[in-house]
Amino acid sequence: MPEVENLVLANHVEAVNGLLYISGGGWTDHWRPQQPLGGPPIVSHLGVAVTVVVPASAPTIPQQLSVAIEDDQERQVAGMQTQINQVRPPGLPAGQAQRISLALTFNIVFPVAGEYRLVARLGIVPPRELTFRVHDVAPPGSEVPPVN
Repeated sequence: MPEVENLVLANHVEAVNGLLYISGGGWTDHWRPQQPLGGPPIVSHLGVAVTVVVPASAPTIPQQLSVAIEDDQERQVAGMQTQINQVRPPGLPAGQAQRISLALTFNIVFPVAGEYRLVARLGIVPPRELTFRVHDVAPPGSEVPPVN
């Protein structure tokens, strides 16, 4: 069965000609500016790199891939779905696995600071997961109460 081979959180991701270009990748902590009192919500820009490996023996049926960001209660905060077509490209040697590279962009307003997880689900195989934390950072010069 096809499976999610890699899942990377980044500042920015692009997929060009089967290659992933990752800027600021592999982090586990996201630092966002604190929302001004009465101001608009802060939008966080996240890039997600995904590679899917399709074994040569896999049946050539489309597979549904979903990538979601969930809070610590497993409620989905953001997500997207796509379909992976497993048609073998011309010139791929017999018996060789195929890799599919995807670059996803999330522009998301996290409801609160805290722990989140990125979850990629493909077919019936176990999901691939990454946990990360969102922190609020006070603007320079503002009075911040001490944290215990």
